[in-house]
Amino acid sequence: MIASDRLDATFIALADPTRRAIIARLAAGDASVTELAEPFAMSQPAISKHLKVLERAGLISRGRDAQRRPCHLEAKPLEAANAWIERYAQFWEANFQRLDALLAERSVTRAAQRLH
Repeated sequence: MIASDRLDATFIALADPTRRAIIARLAAGDASVTELAEPFAMSQPAISKHLKVLERAGLISRGRDAQRRPCHLEAKPLEAANAWIERYAQFWEANFQRLDALLAERSVTRAAQRLH
């Protein structure tokens, strides 16, 4: 999968609150489909559909542990999404720094005007 396609798949997968909750749960450790389905008012097949989206995006993998197939969080796609977001965070930080400088300059100018 091309990097931009992987990033698109990651953001599409993360767009759904159920899938974000599943990712949050898996951040605490591996879990079975049954364990992942417990907090949701939906069927196991519906949870399985969400898991397939996460799996296609590369956000989770499924292992084999005797009869269980535990789901495991895969961090690489999240790292790529974070790197993409971080570039824009740097952009906004630079804008905020310019705004802070402008406000400080205006404050000094106003204080100087009051003295005269």
